[in-house]
Amino acid sequence: MKEKSELSFEEALRQLEDIVNKLEKEDVPLEKAIDYYQEGMKLSKLCDDILQNAQEKMTQILNDENEVEPFELQEEQD
Repeated sequence: MKEKSELSFEEALRQLEDIVNKLEKEDVPLEKAIDYYQEGMKLSKLCDDILQNAQEKMTQILNDENEVEPFELQEEQD
């Protein structure tokens, strides 16, 4: 299995969904449920970090002088 830092967003989300499915089962022992919960929280943080990083990248573009500047979406005017 890959290290957490090596997982793609999609892989981490898939693992998180698997954990949620396991926790929804009624026959999960308490200790195992706690382990699943802790693992899920780590995956959730990883997904959040990946999304935050992507958002930061998407809000910036390079201008003509190859300098980073904020990206502003221009709305269509009627």
